[in-house]
Amino acid sequence: MDGSQTGSGDGAPVIALTDLHLKLRGPTGEVNILRGIDLTVPQGETLGLVGPSGSGKTSLLMVMSGLEGATSGQVMVAGKDLTALDEDGLALFRRDRVGIVFQAFHLIPTMTALENVAVPLEFAGRADAFDRAREELEAVGLGHRLGHYPGQLSGGEQQRVALARAFAVRPRLLLADEPTGNLDGQTGARIMDLMFAQRARHGTTLVLITHDMDLAHRCDRVVHVKDGLITGEEPGEHPWSTESISLEAAP
Repeated sequence: MDGSQTGSGDGAPVIALTDLHLKLRGPTGEVNILRGIDLTVPQGETLGLVGPSGSGKTSLLMVMSGLEGATSGQVMVAGKDLTALDEDGLALFRRDRVGIVFQAFHLIPTMTALENVAVPLEFAGRADAFDRAREELEAVGLGHRLGHYPGQLSGGEQQRVALARAFAVRPRLLLADEPTGNLDGQTGARIMDLMFAQRARHGTTLVLITHDMDLAHRCDRVVHVKDGLITGEEPGEHPWSTESISLEAAP
C-alpha cells in the first residue's frame, strides 16, 4: 500500500459534510436537490450510497468531487474546504486528490490504454507518468493491452482502464457512480472485485453509488438517501475477498 499519499496524516475524516444544501434551477423554477445532508466518512472507509432514482445520490457525489457547488453548508473533502475554492482550485483538487469512475468509461478514443492512464499523471507533472500508468494497468490485468485503443477493448477492459486511470494518481478518495451499469452481471462483478482490491492496495477511501444492495453491502457502511436527505444507514457485510480474483480470467 502506498500510504504516503492516501493517509490523512492528522486523523481528520476524508469527507465531512455539514448541513449541505443544493438548489438547482429547472424549467419550472428552483428545485431543492439536497436538503440538509450531514455525513462524515473516515479515512479508508468504503461507503455505499443507495436510494431511488432522483433521490440526490449523484448530486451528492458531484458536490463531493467539486463538480457541483453547494448552495449552502460546509463541504470538507480530502483536507480542502471546497466552498472556498475557485474553478482552478477545484480542478487541482480533483487532479491531485480524487479519482472518479462513472458508468460511462470516458476514455479518449485516439489514445492507447497506456496513454489514457498516463494523461492525468502528465498533467500533474510526474516524470514517471508512463511507468506508473504501466504499473496500474498491470495491476488490473491489462499489461498485455498497453498499446490497444479503446475501440479494440471490450467493455470490461475499458472499465479496467478507467479504474487504472483513477488509481494512478494515488487519490485519497475514489468516487464511483454505478461503475458496472454498462456491463453484464459477470463482468460487472469482476470489475467490482478489482475496484475493491485496488482500493485495499492503496488504502483509498471509497464512496460507491449503486442500485444493487448486494454490492452496497460489500462496503463497510451503507447510507440510504431519499428526497435529498439521509434517511438511515446500516453496516455492510464484507463478503468479498481479494484472494479469489483472477485477473487473467477477468473480461
